[in-house]
Amino acid sequence: MPFGCCFRLSAAALACLFGVLTEALAQDAVEPFYRGKQINIVVGSSAGGGYDTYARLLARTMGASIPGNPAIVVQNMSGAGSNRAAGYIYSVAPKDGTAIGAIFPGAVLQPLLSEQPVPHDPSKFVYLGSANSDVYVCYVRSDAPVKTFKDVLEKELIIGASNPGATTYDLPLLLNSVLGAKFKIVTGYPGSREITLALERGEVQGACGIGWTGIETMYPDWFAKDTVRVLVQLSNSGHADLNKRGVPRAAELARTEDDRKTIELVFSQGVFGRPYILPPGVPADRVAALRKAFVAALDDQALRAEAAKMQLDVDPISGGDLQTLVTGIYATPQHLVERARRALSAKPAAK
Repeated sequence: MPFGCCFRLSAAALACLFGVLTEALAQDAVEPFYRGKQINIVVGSSAGGGYDTYARLLARTMGASIPGNPAIVVQNMSGAGSNRAAGYIYSVAPKDGTAIGAIFPGAVLQPLLSEQPVPHDPSKFVYLGSANSDVYVCYVRSDAPVKTFKDVLEKELIIGASNPGATTYDLPLLLNSVLGAKFKIVTGYPGSREITLALERGEVQGACGIGWTGIETMYPDWFAKDTVRVLVQLSNSGHADLNKRGVPRAAELARTEDDRKTIELVFSQGVFGRPYILPPGVPADRVAALRKAFVAALDDQALRAEAAKMQLDVDPISGGDLQTLVTGIYATPQHLVERARRALSAKPAAK
């Protein structure tokens, strides 16, 4: 065998060995750090909602996949459409890999699409991954004055919402601005659980921007008995079950191509339905370990079985893929960004 060929083979073998050793050294550094530690998952909504449910399911499994097997505890920090939690992760939480944020996707897009200042820069977060892609919906009580989404173009519908940055606020506001819907948005509810309670009490007639899988899981009888009905999907591709039922997608009702593209830009947040973030500055070896553990935990058969019993969709997006996706969204042509900003600039009613 020629000497050059032997050299190339040796170089390749050395490179492979170097990679293995590097990974082993990183593992050796991560394990002692996490041994005996506690990781806090800070959820940007109140307890009992869909985001909280996913976070607690993840917390029960993820620690076993992290070198050192740290304990994982879920904390709730609702407020400002999860921007309060995002701001905490960005500037207050320790940057050592012991703090994870579970925030609304709207908090990732708000600085791009809103003039309202927020205490964080989503482009600088380290993205751990997403638990699933979500399909947001608008739904109403069966005794509401509207029966279809087209009715909302003619009649006012009172809906509950959180605050700017939350999908429950931003998405119906978008439909009002772009499609001419007549949603009366009542703000101030901490999360989907409180909006749901308000719906049950008759305080509001419906809601928009809540993930289909979460609401279907918590209240399956609503839709089976037609106590509550879905008006429209706030998603670019829709949910397979809802597509089969003929529930329309909002972008299908756009009157112009730019309107459609504007809607699709805002709806892109559904692709990363339940994003998990780390503060800027977490050491790279810990980021790699946490990203690997995140996907491993969500692929765990025991977790999948528990999720299936709870009717939760689990379809993780890796941290690297999510980071790339967010970077691409922030590179959207400026004229579409401006249209989306204008669409989201109206003021809703106060609670």
